[in-house]
Amino acid sequence: MCLGVPGKIEEIKGDDPVFRIGMVSFGGTLREVSLAGVPKAVVGEWVIVHAGFALNTIREEDAMEVFDYLRQIAEYGAKELPREDIYPDIKDIPDEGTQ
Repeated sequence: MCLGVPGKIEEIKGDDPVFRIGMVSFGGTLREVSLAGVPKAVVGEWVIVHAGFALNTIREEDAMEVFDYLRQIAEYGAKELPREDIYPDIKDIPDEGTQ
């Protein structure tokens, strides 16, 4: 299964529709994304991104709805599947920064 994540175009580099690159914000983290699949996208629009490629534009309301769903999934997973249930040997794995 693949997951497309919403991001907001903050900057566009290049004029050629095939080679345009967007600086896309994912919750404040900027990443370069190919805009070849959305040649009419402009700064300020939201796009669905998978593997570094913008697949289509979406409304901001739809992006916020996706973030809400992702948040709900994370909360549900934290309640229903504690890490020890997923990884029985988790106690033997050091936490980040405690090596």
